[in-house]
Amino acid sequence: MKAKSLADLGALKKLLQQQAEAAALREAQRKAAEERARRERELFSSAVGRVTTLKDKGLASVPRPRPEPTPAQRLLDEEAVLREAISDEFDVESLLETDEALSFRRPGVGPEVVKRLRRGDWVIQRQIDLHGLRRDEAREQLAEFLRESVRQGLRCVRVIHGKGNGSPGREPVLKGKVRTWLVQKDEVIAFAQARAADGGHGALVVLLRPWDAGAA
Repeated sequence: MKAKSLADLGALKKLLQQQAEAAALREAQRKAAEERARRERELFSSAVGRVTTLKDKGLASVPRPRPEPTPAQRLLDEEAVLREAISDEFDVESLLETDEALSFRRPGVGPEVVKRLRRGDWVIQRQIDLHGLRRDEAREQLAEFLRESVRQGLRCVRVIHGKGNGSPGREPVLKGKVRTWLVQKDEVIAFAQARAADGGHGALVVLLRPWDAGAA
């Protein structure tokens, strides 16, 4: 019975020793971590120098509305496509006439731009519906629409002129007028007949010049 008690006492003594060693290890690790933090603070202070705390002026923090996100990468991609499509050679007729599919491009703008417009590669950012308006109303609204679109920094818009099915003799009068007006507008770089999904024969997709804030 006595031997058993001595064995239990020895086991207890060993357990207490292990616990003491574990506690000592934890304490040593804590001190080491504190020392590292102290050295890092001293290093930061020596690198930054003396820091003066700013006085609290009691100003209220006014939440400000966050600006709308700008699709910067998409605009850069479209700008790159336009630069790549610029050509030193151009057909003079491209300034004065449009083709059977009602497309147009300024001198120096390559045909690839028109092809991409037809494919719908540019995102349509705004549109105006002119069909049903009188000629003078349509002309004025189109001019204002183009000016405002350029002012807003838009690059690709859609102009809906209708297919002319309701015109006398079913002749697309407004359709031809819109083409003529667009050609005369400096804001317009190129345009092409819209895809079927975007209006087909009843609409044009128009590419605009980048807005020059200095010229405003």
